[in-house]
Amino acid sequence: MSGKAINSEQVRVYMQTRQDGKKQVTAAAKAGISERSGRRIEKDDLQPGSKRKRYWRTRVDPFSDVWDSDVLPLLKKNHKLTPITLFEKLQKDHPGEYQDSKLRTFQRRVSEWKALYGPDQEVMFRQEQVVGRMGLSDFTQLKKVTITIQGQPFRHLLYHFRLAFSGWCSVKIVHGGESYTALAEGLQDALWRLGGIPREHRSDSLSAAYRNLNKDAAEDITRRYKQLCRHYGMEPTRNNRGKGHENGAIESPHGHLKKRIKQALLLRDSNDFSSEAAYVQFLDEVVSEINSRKQDKIEQERQHLQPLPLCRTADYTETVVPVSTTSTIQIKRILYTVPSRLIGKRLRIHIYDSRLEGYLGSTLTVTLPRVFVSANNHRGRQVDYRHVISSLAKKPQAFRYSQIRDDLLPDETYKAVWSWLDKEMEARKACKTMVGILSLAYRADCERQLGEYLQELMAGSTLPSLIELQNKFESRDQSIPEIQVNQPPASEYDSLLNCCLQGVH
Repeated sequence: MSGKAINSEQVRVYMQTRQDGKKQVTAAAKAGISERSGRRIEKDDLQPGSKRKRYWRTRVDPFSDVWDSDVLPLLKKNHKLTPITLFEKLQKDHPGEYQDSKLRTFQRRVSEWKALYGPDQEVMFRQEQVVGRMGLSDFTQLKKVTITIQGQPFRHLLYHFRLAFSGWCSVKIVHGGESYTALAEGLQDALWRLGGIPREHRSDSLSAAYRNLNKDAAEDITRRYKQLCRHYGMEPTRNNRGKGHENGAIESPHGHLKKRIKQALLLRDSNDFSSEAAYVQFLDEVVSEINSRKQDKIEQERQHLQPLPLCRTADYTETVVPVSTTSTIQIKRILYTVPSRLIGKRLRIHIYDSRLEGYLGSTLTVTLPRVFVSANNHRGRQVDYRHVISSLAKKPQAFRYSQIRDDLLPDETYKAVWSWLDKEMEARKACKTMVGILSLAYRADCERQLGEYLQELMAGSTLPSLIELQNKFESRDQSIPEIQVNQPPASEYDSLLNCCLQGVH
């Protein structure tokens, strides 16, 4: 009926009557509307309570005086200016005229202008994933989650590899930061676990790997990355610097992976692990669960992957360093001790993400755990008392003022023992006893047991005696071999004598 808005109840009655098979005129009369309104309802041209859209302003524009003169020139000059920045400038230029309550109105006005007259924005083009075409690598970090190993925080990154089509993924712990070495190790582990190779490998720009490197070093990383991809028959590609969305096939799955890890930790009810190996096993179980849910697509993609080469390629960086007279080498601002027999030699060091391997010629001579400097410390040390204890035992008084004295002590227990001995004993005797304890721990391979026994002595305020410690931990039993001597018969001596006499004649 003219002049009255049609409500939802009238529409419901009309449509129900029509569904019951009644004519439009009958249904309209029952609903109390005109037949014409009924036809419009059926064409979806008329909605209950609909009002005519308003295209005019009902309030005075509070920025009409300054929009053209103050705001537009700034927006046209630099469209990156935010509404808040422009609003605060208006408040500064026109004190008292623009209250904070008008900020939302101003934000809408600026947003509308940018939509109508601003520059074109970047468009995201969703890509069709082709089976067997692309694998992606990236590094990520577990944020707001602290993993501990035996109660100690375990700082690390995660290397994440993923196939774009099937979503098959692999994860590896990275001890240092983003680097070519971590990428090469993680990528090769993933490919051999997968059992095939995609045609293309996509990574980010590895900007962290290039940090603090000179031009030659950066070019060397680029060259080795290309050689790595060539060895596996992959085309190496990188997304543009600062364009993380170009790696979208792995950036978004980062979040899903980390969410699953966090949920698995909640089910486990603990973030602490007995060892790094236990943590690695935990991550493998999480990844296996992810992959098991995509098994059909993974098997489909495996059929389109390239075969693996006969062997892996180098996944380390190499450097040559001399062994100093202090039995140490310097690698990436970290001081490492090596066995003293190598003093004066030059070692070829293979630098992996978690370890160093030292070669003398082609012989693997020493393997060292790799150490990384913290953000607050530009240098570090990795000292193993076993490397130098034989020399230190000959001059134990050198221990007291050695620059690496505290690092020579293997753990907090031995540091507490040294503090106790230095306090309770005469200076020279304290040094001799401490060095003797370290020497005994090395000879008898009893570092942990000896440390626990020394803790008991400290608790009882009983000073240790080197002789007693040696008798307790160093086995002196010597097995004397039983030797049997078979006496030959005398006739054999006669034969030997006759031979000698014939030789004389």
